[in-house]
Amino acid sequence: MSTTKRKVAIVGAGQSGLPLALALQARGDEVTLLSNRSPDEIRRGKVMSSQCMFDAALQIERQHGLNQWEHLCPPVQGIGLTVPHPEQRGARLIDWAARLDRDAQAVDQRIKMPAWMELFVQRGGKLVLKDAGIEDLEQLAEQHELTVVSAGKGEIVKLFERDPVRSAFAQPMRALALTYVKGMTPRTPFSRVCFNLIPGVGEYFVFPALTTSGPCEIMVFEGVPGGPMDCWGEVKTPEQHLKQSLAILDTYLPWEAERCRHVELSDDNGILAGRFAPTIRRPVGRLPSGRIVLGLGDAVCVNDPITGQGSNNATKAFQVLFNSIVARGAAPFDEAWMNASFELFWDYAQHVVRWTNSLLTPPPPHLLNLLGAAGQCPSLAGVIANNFNHPPAYFPWWTDPEACDRLIGDHMARQAAAGVAA
Repeated sequence: MSTTKRKVAIVGAGQSGLPLALALQARGDEVTLLSNRSPDEIRRGKVMSSQCMFDAALQIERQHGLNQWEHLCPPVQGIGLTVPHPEQRGARLIDWAARLDRDAQAVDQRIKMPAWMELFVQRGGKLVLKDAGIEDLEQLAEQHELTVVSAGKGEIVKLFERDPVRSAFAQPMRALALTYVKGMTPRTPFSRVCFNLIPGVGEYFVFPALTTSGPCEIMVFEGVPGGPMDCWGEVKTPEQHLKQSLAILDTYLPWEAERCRHVELSDDNGILAGRFAPTIRRPVGRLPSGRIVLGLGDAVCVNDPITGQGSNNATKAFQVLFNSIVARGAAPFDEAWMNASFELFWDYAQHVVRWTNSLLTPPPPHLLNLLGAAGQCPSLAGVIANNFNHPPAYFPWWTDPEACDRLIGDHMARQAAAGVAA
């Protein structure tokens, strides 16, 4: 239990704000949490993300006792990558899969967030249901030692200035859609995130998850803007959304379509479509009064979901900030501390952002060579798969052709030596 009780306000009850509220509450701080929706409204609402979380992020949840769905959620046991042949329908240019050292999990945020909010209230926390604006932040900042904004939308996000140096793109790079379904044929011999990269068209990946109606599979579509997978604008109903999803698979990925012959939506709200520009913002927001607030999670670091890092980033950002608050003791949460706390997170997140952004542009030859070589070398496939858990480990070889060639050569040599020894 902390000897220095701090007074903290958190705006936004998502994957970064809620764990921070619960962790600070557990150590004895006085926490006020603002959400623009009640637990029941979240449960009844639309899905919010795809949220596949790898082991390092799951360990953070376990550390704080927030892993209530551990034994209910179907495991994600591996990563697979497929690139269709550009000229032969049904043929695959690249096709491999590798097991993760430790399982990943995806729990629908419509399950997690309401349960965590209710836990916060049961422990005596102050939950305020309000769509917070600038005036609300002024009041919170006046009454609390630290005000954290972890909401990714609305006028309050404009307080945090876009960082042009760290933001590679000024516009959305993909047209995005989610489709939660039941009845899909499972992948064997192990469950996995099945990534399908369709050059010039976009990406599709799918993996097992837990939703409000039980186990499901989450289909994620990433269409190149203006291309044939940028096709969600005229979709008006859940039935049309599912039909469009299946039509894409029938056209480009027949092996994935075959798994979907008997699927149905998990529920009418198990769909989402939209687009956003990947953006990094500066972490300190200055209110009209001159008071300052700190950005966290989606308020300051929004990644394209192509690498499945959103919930992982949010969880790790929360842990970094929690540690920084604890280390601060009784000292004030001033602007220098806010910037320093964000830089601690950025030391990690910059690699995630760089890796993710690299997949939104046509791959250079060394990456195509790497992904192809992984199909011939299981240990190399295993390295690529397991670094989803810690993306900084992709560097330097992900972006350095010479380092990439050395990595491939080392793995191929070890494989050849093992074959000779056998």
